[in-house]
Amino acid sequence: MAAGDELPRIAVVGAGIFARTQYIPRLREIAHLVLLKTIWSRTKESAEAAAELARDFAPEIQPRWGDAGLEEIMGDASISAVAVVLAGQVQVELSLKMLKAGKHVIQATMEAETALSVYNSFPNQFPYKPIWALAENYRFEPAFVESRKLMSDIGDMMNIQVIVEGSMNSSNPYFNSSWRRNFVGGFILDMGVHFIAGLRMMVGSEIATVSSISRHVDKALPPPDNICSLFQLENGCAGVFVFAVSSRSPKILWRVDGTKGTVQIERGIASGKHGYQVLFTNENGQCQTTFYPFCGVNEELKAFVHDIVQAKKDGDHKAESRSSYVEGARDVAVLEAMLESSAKQGATVQVKKFLHP
Repeated sequence: MAAGDELPRIAVVGAGIFARTQYIPRLREIAHLVLLKTIWSRTKESAEAAAELARDFAPEIQPRWGDAGLEEIMGDASISAVAVVLAGQVQVELSLKMLKAGKHVIQATMEAETALSVYNSFPNQFPYKPIWALAENYRFEPAFVESRKLMSDIGDMMNIQVIVEGSMNSSNPYFNSSWRRNFVGGFILDMGVHFIAGLRMMVGSEIATVSSISRHVDKALPPPDNICSLFQLENGCAGVFVFAVSSRSPKILWRVDGTKGTVQIERGIASGKHGYQVLFTNENGQCQTTFYPFCGVNEELKAFVHDIVQAKKDGDHKAESRSSYVEGARDVAVLEAMLESSAKQGATVQVKKFLHP
């Protein structure tokens, strides 16, 4: 940022586990780029406790709570952007309110059609259209960025495997999250969008059709907790997506086999850091391995801040393509098609298409 430019001010709406353990630490790391002005929660106690966690890098932070607090954020002209970190059922509605108030918004999960039509119908009442960016998507993880580049070296894609054996059990802080248990699609949809985002980023081709069977095996989890899906890309290549929400042997990998080589991304730990191991095997059978630590949340927040600064300068700037709300809608559409197929005993279902405006 150029000398003399004022840092954009952001509010965090939500003070739950993810806001406290992910957003506040990440905003601390980019405090030279953006100023955290406000954090909101439903209760005064929760808002004040979360604000204290950020006071070391945002000494002037103001806790806000309840409906009055939301109104204050929407009416505060000094706040240019809002990170909405709330339950999936209320997140989109609140994001649209903030967007209507002229705030740029970054949020996680997305309800697709209705929300997109509302956002696209906004009158041009501001100097620029507020940016609606998607958070917590794997498109910003360096492992997927680099793997996408390697895809050109494996020749024609022959098949794809996405294997997710999750670890969502009682020791996980999100296990008893009530909104996920009352969410249509449960953990399959909430967790699955991230794995679909990684898949779509990696292969660079949209998923056209799916045929799936889902089951409810672990009664401690909301239904369904297992899904097996056969999918076909628009380029004709087929693959499988196998997802168990909770497994005794957690493993997460994406693998694409081509005529000249293979690219595989696997979740893992190296030197005490969590991240992804990328394995590239060339046509001579030689394997090259690179480890990339998790840093996607940092990168997407940096991109969001860059976008809102640009929007102020040129008046016609959209979200970085990887964090476009349309990409979130496309991720959700794949999972929804898989769940719809399962409800139809595995019948082939076309994935809904969403176009960039």
